Amino acid sequence: MLITKSISPGKLLSWSGHHLVWLTVLMGAISAAYYHELITIKLPWLPVSVIGTAVAFYVGFKNNQAYDRMWEARKIWGGIVNDSRTWGMMVDGYVTDLFAEGKITEEQIYDIKKRLIYRHIGWLYAHRSQLLVVTNWEHANQRGSVGKYARRYQKRFGVGLVDDEVTKVGLREFLPREEHNRLIDYKNTATQIINEQSRDLRELRQQGLIDDFRHMEMVNILKSFYTLQGKNERIKKFPFPRQYANMSRYFVGIFIALFPFSMMPELQQLSTDGWTAWLAIPISVLIGWVYIMMELVADYSENPFQGMANDIPMLSLCRTIEIDLREMLGEHDLPPAIEAKNDILM
Repeated sequence: MLITKSISPGKLLSWSGHHLVWLTVLMGAISAAYYHELITIKLPWLPVSVIGTAVAFYVGFKNNQAYDRMWEARKIWGGIVNDSRTWGMMVDGYVTDLFAEGKITEEQIYDIKKRLIYRHIGWLYAHRSQLLVVTNWEHANQRGSVGKYARRYQKRFGVGLVDDEVTKVGLREFLPREEHNRLIDYKNTATQIINEQSRDLRELRQQGLIDDFRHMEMVNILKSFYTLQGKNERIKKFPFPRQYANMSRYFVGIFIALFPFSMMPELQQLSTDGWTAWLAIPISVLIGWVYIMMELVADYSENPFQGMANDIPMLSLCRTIEIDLREMLGEHDLPPAIEAKNDILM
């Protein structure tokens, strides 16, 4: 995720440099054809500018909606952070031997608290791992150069690497072996982990370690986790509508294909010497590049959980929650926090 104030020119060129290359070749060929009078057609500027204005509005709408999806995902993870801390506070303060009449030791109370908190940390990493599963419409699942580069950037620069160490060993570290082996085979392991928390709370209520009110309050937090998980799954499994996601690309292509046949003869006609006429090439390249970049920014922002460098930094958020909860248990030998990656390569 980009965390610096600005994007360096080098990073920008590494992302969009190939678009500048083919635009330069295309505009140079058209300009040369006009200069040597191989092409004489001249499109009126007014209809071309109307098309350009319409495309800009359409791509702007797509950018707004793509940003809304990404910002909603970040707010959902903010809710997970807040409710996770509340869960740790409740586990630490509510699970006591107050109602057990001295039938349980302090060590057993600590083990129960650790089990509930560690299971929740396991849910965090399980939920994150499930959100990283590539869908049909995400870039890493596309054919050709788009999918190739997306998979390379996902592996090298992504904030949520599918094959990282946390995904491989995280659940084994935070769940008991029997529970891990039982829950890992479910289609939605994160859902079953929350359900396991509910069963555990029911047993604690039967043992007298929590009363009815505390049991109800802790179950409400579990319901909140289900709500937040469902919201993330809605964003992940419901794509940005294809009619909006794809049509803007065609509209940008149509505009780029038309405007040189209006821009080139207009600029060359205003030229007083032959060399000035070639200024039409960089001007046309710049206009085309701006429209392409508007389209690409929206295209790579509409899927906030595809494991690339501009995604929600889920691993960093999970590690932050893990540190907070384990410190509530009194643990001090903790893994370091993970910062969001400072990359914009997509």
